[in-house]
Amino acid sequence: MISVLDLRAQYQSIRDEINETVLEVLESGHFILGPNVKALEQEVAQYCGCAYGVGVASGTDALRLAMDALEIGPGDEVITTPFTFIATANTISRAGAIPVFVDIDPQTFNLNPALVERAITRRTRAILPVHLFGQLADMGALMELALRYDLPVVEDSAQAIGATFEGELACSFGIIGCLSFYPTKNLGAYGDGGMAVTSSAEMAGRLDVLRRHGGRVKYYHERLGYNSRLDELQAAILRVKLRHLDVWTEGRRRVAARYDELLAGLPITTPHQAPGMRHVYHQYTIRAPRRDQLQSFLNEQGIGTMIYYPLPLHLQGMYADLGLGAGSFPEAERAAGEVLALPIYPELTDDQIEQVANAIRHFYGC
Repeated sequence: MISVLDLRAQYQSIRDEINETVLEVLESGHFILGPNVKALEQEVAQYCGCAYGVGVASGTDALRLAMDALEIGPGDEVITTPFTFIATANTISRAGAIPVFVDIDPQTFNLNPALVERAITRRTRAILPVHLFGQLADMGALMELALRYDLPVVEDSAQAIGATFEGELACSFGIIGCLSFYPTKNLGAYGDGGMAVTSSAEMAGRLDVLRRHGGRVKYYHERLGYNSRLDELQAAILRVKLRHLDVWTEGRRRVAARYDELLAGLPITTPHQAPGMRHVYHQYTIRAPRRDQLQSFLNEQGIGTMIYYPLPLHLQGMYADLGLGAGSFPEAERAAGEVLALPIYPELTDDQIEQVANAIRHFYGC
């Protein structure tokens, strides 16, 4: 069986480092907002080209606290993509604001900046692009719009740590960048975790207060906040993994390049790396005719795949009240019916890559 992701292989490669680190934390008796959290915040912020990091309980919480830190609330609108995980839009809705969906670029699956300007209204308070599958949205065009209309940008970089656009890193463009450390991410914990990074001292201070029940000093609370803290054990594990991230990223890029070679000439569309981008391949997502049949066939061959995402957000039941039916965002809807993520992780061998590619060739009779 070739899994779509094999976290056990990754663990085996760093087992001694991880086990030693875990035991050190257990021996320390310090489990919440300890020295490893503080060090990780500095290390991840630096890795992302930012000044400050605020460790939180999940990537979803990073987005949620970002909305709160920007004081986005009822009656406000936030522009985002309908082709992403539900958390992106949920955090806008949880703030009491309205997600305003804009269709995607069919090549990159990311928010199409050419369509964003017409969605801006007097109630627009922010733009929230998602760097999907490991490639940044077109931040040059989006930041130009944001500057012209004086709108903050919050980057959902959950899938794109280390990705760049024209040499600039994910999270370094907007006022706040949001990261997820969910176990399947390129930099994943052994449980939930996330971080908001920023180069604004004011935003960092607000985020820190928000995650601590709205207070700077214990038992003194200046605003409504949350209990959202990255725990010490996960931070220590992530510090170990961060030291390996660049090597793992190059491993993913190697796998992607080999897939590109082996899948050339098939009636599928392999991932497009836009000019100026450095893709980190959180997913290797193809567009495939007869996608569902292909997925079933690969499963029969012992090859795991995933569909990210089978139903765009504007067609989800929770957003029925927006009145956006089928046809509202045709590119997002077309992608939802065609995308298939193939196995990709640094430990994937050449033989396994060839097995996946040969199975796809066999399915299409090529």
